[in-house]
Amino acid sequence: MSTSPATRRARAAKRKPTRGRKQSADRQASKLADGPRAAMRAVLRQVPTAAWMCALVALLNAACWSIVTPPFQSPDEPDHFAYVKQLAETSQLPATSSEQFSYEELTVLTGLHNFQVRLQPQTHTIASQAEERALQRLLEQATTDPTPGSPNAGVAASEPPLYYTLEAIPYLIARGDSELARLQLMRLLSALFAGLTALFVFMFVREALPEVRWAWTTAGLAVALIPLLGFMSGSVNPDSMLFAVSAAIFYALAYAFRRGLDRASAVAIGCLTAIGLLTKLNFVGLAPGVLLGLLVLSVRAARASGRSAYRHLALGGGIALSPVVLYAGVNVFSGHPTLGLLSTAIDNAHGSLVAQANYIWQLYLPRLPGTVNDFPGIFTARQFWFDGYVGQYGWLDTPFPAWVDSVALIPAAAIALLCARSLVEHRALLRGRAGEIAVYAAMALGLMLLIGADSFRAFPATDGEYAQARYLLPLLPLLGAILALAARGAGRRLGPAAGTLIVVLFLAHDVFSQLQVVARYYG
Repeated sequence: MSTSPATRRARAAKRKPTRGRKQSADRQASKLADGPRAAMRAVLRQVPTAAWMCALVALLNAACWSIVTPPFQSPDEPDHFAYVKQLAETSQLPATSSEQFSYEELTVLTGLHNFQVRLQPQTHTIASQAEERALQRLLEQATTDPTPGSPNAGVAASEPPLYYTLEAIPYLIARGDSELARLQLMRLLSALFAGLTALFVFMFVREALPEVRWAWTTAGLAVALIPLLGFMSGSVNPDSMLFAVSAAIFYALAYAFRRGLDRASAVAIGCLTAIGLLTKLNFVGLAPGVLLGLLVLSVRAARASGRSAYRHLALGGGIALSPVVLYAGVNVFSGHPTLGLLSTAIDNAHGSLVAQANYIWQLYLPRLPGTVNDFPGIFTARQFWFDGYVGQYGWLDTPFPAWVDSVALIPAAAIALLCARSLVEHRALLRGRAGEIAVYAAMALGLMLLIGADSFRAFPATDGEYAQARYLLPLLPLLGAILALAARGAGRRLGPAAGTLIVVLFLAHDVFSQLQVVARYYG
């Protein structure tokens, strides 16, 4: 039965609005679906190409270190590997700090002669074909007869679980391979954190020193080539993630100080702080400075927008402290000390506050007149921190010759003088940014106090227990800013040349450091 043309036109007219509404709804749904992706693409587009190149250099450098450094020949790597193995194999956290590892891990350590090589510079790692064949037989035996993880994880047992949870991913990906294959894949994940560290150092310097673009690349490349960053990020160690998270927080704070604190910035700072607290206990030293930063930013914002700015403070602070509140609540209900290891450390503290303050002061600075000498015959700033930064690899048993440390004082002094010249030249700008500088100083001071207090717990049985330069690497963004200021201190004409020279200097330091490790283990 046919219909008239008028009837067909009427029916088509009725369908058009429906089709139009459907197409509009489809477009809106597509926009909602693309919203997060579009936002992410917008954020990534704001990152300069030079920053990505710095990240790539740091990633490749750490990957090289992961190959040069023999398996388990970096500080506490067997303990951190045991933590990951326990978590991945049993879905449970380690329970004790004993080093009675699983049979599978102990078999590999034995085949590598790990216990004979570490802390004994005169002993090299396995190199002969007979040793390699013996190791291969042990690896095959351990692979065909795998064992679950051990509840013992040495010094790593007290650390938060976030880094180890991430490392469980490459561990499980390589489940059918040997322990050494798993270790190498896990090391590459740590190398990725080195890339993120260099990226955020670049972004921090861009926000903190926005006037000179080439100085950003100087800072990012120089930090990417720091041997100690490559060495630690080329092993299985939560320090690698701690460096990246700390650099990200410095960048987030600098971004907020330059553009003002809004809801997004407060959430970002709070989330990064929570991640840091879940990464490694050392982050506790940075946390007070971060919270001070939120407070200073909120006060500044309140002058323009009123008390509503303090909502951002409450939001950021609440997110930042949520892991601490949750952790304390779990401990209270389970009958453990409220703050776990921290509570135990406070309860077991010895000595007076004056003695502790004197010890911490001398750990970094020369002894004050009339005080007890806790480090007789040692200039701590030089022997602990500077020489340790110049080079102490392996289990801190692979240093450079003493003359190298002395020669390194020359470029270090030149960089310090150029930085001081730049600061004096721009002292008027510094006064206007006193609040921001105070926040960065508080973060550095908090970390140094934490390291000193932990070291004092082992004193006098051990002098400078945690006086290791790697523990100061969460402050790498400040070092990047110092290097950028030093390059600027050479003047407008010579500044780019000085920046290039600084990068070449760091590259040479990195190459010779890797050669030193090769000579130590394979020479």
